[in-house]
Parts: sequence; C-alpha cells; structure tokens
Amino acid sequence: MSSLDLLQEISQKETDKNEIVDRAIRDPELIPEIIEGLGARKARTKYGCAKVLRLLSEKKPETLYPWFDLFTDMLESENSFLKWDAIHILGNLAAVDTENRFEKAYDKYFAPIPGPVLITAANVIGGAAKIALAKPALTEKVTKEILKVEKARYQTDECRNVALGQAIESFDLFFDQIEDKRPVVALVRRQLDNTRNSTRKKAQKFLKKWG
Repeated sequence: MSSLDLLQEISQKETDKNEIVDRAIRDPELIPEIIEGLGARKARTKYGCAKVLRLLSEKKPETLYPWFDLFTDMLESENSFLKWDAIHILGNLAAVDTENRFEKAYDKYFAPIPGPVLITAANVIGGAAKIALAKPALTEKVTKEILKVEKARYQTDECRNVALGQAIESFDLFFDQIEDKRPVVALVRRQLDNTRNSTRKKAQKFLKKWG
C-alpha cells in the first residue's frame, strides 16, 4: 500500500482507526507516513492521522517516542485540535521517556493552565496525572501547576468551575504520592461551595475517599 493509499484510508470516516493502529504496530514503517499526514491539507486526513497517533500513543507509546520533539512543537500549533492531540500524546509518552525529554518541554506543556482557553487547560490538567504517575519525581511540581487552576482566568467563571472539577479528578489519580497534601485538600474543600453541581459532587467524593 502506498503512502497516498494509507492516508486516503485514514481520511475515510468509516475506517476503523484502531485497525490502522494495530497495523502500524505490526509494521512501524507506516508511522512516518501517518506523521506526514498531520500536514495534509484535507481536514479529514489531518485529523484522522492525529486520532490514529493518539490511539497509538495509548497502545504502544514507545513507537512514537522518536517523534517526541515534533509533538512538543505541536503544543504551540495554531490548530487547537492538533494541539489537544499533542497534549494527550505527550502525556502517554511520559511513561517511555527514557531520555527525560519531557523535562525540557515542561513549561510549554503546562503553560495553558492559567488560561484563557478552557479546553486546552482541561486537556493539560488531565494529562498532568499521567505525567505525575510516569515521573514520580515531578509530583510536587505537577501538583503546583494544577493548583494554579483556582486563580486561572478563562472565558467565564463557569469555565473555571469546570476546570476545577477536572483538577479534582486529576488529583484523585495520584493523590497518594503527593507529599504536601494540604494545599490540595484545601482547594478541594473550597469546592464544596462551588456553584457547579458536578464539581461539588467531585469534591464530596474526593474528600470521602481521601479525607
């Protein structure tokens, strides 16, 4: 199958992207072709390739590690969809980061949390838990990054309430390895009065579990 044929297949809505992922795992030579598809002019091809790479990073992250710097550069993409996929992919690649490349990308990765774009910040907050779990030495630093959400400035106050709910979920995933738990518990306790019902419930559930 030629590169053009592969990208054409990926661009089809009905194509099973997981099947493409399995094929790429069996034949890693397909990966550069999929990477190249990120620059395609057709949106369906571009985003189809991004989805395949995101799924691949979940199933076999080491296959994408050679392109770590490329995904880091995508954090500054003007295309929000590609940026969000890069956030997910880098979060998954942290588990196989044998060369400590993430440390160099750290500031760029966490920059969106203070705002102004909620979706970008929420994706980073979600990825933060993966980073902390993969790199325990960064736990305290990652915790401080997530704590910034309380003073973040998004489009609306309700956006911040959504992000706070995401932060609680993220903390829950690695709370047991946080040394200084007090600021986290304090933030969560303050959300018992959050005006967003789902965020209040997340706070209640967290405190019931972790006290």
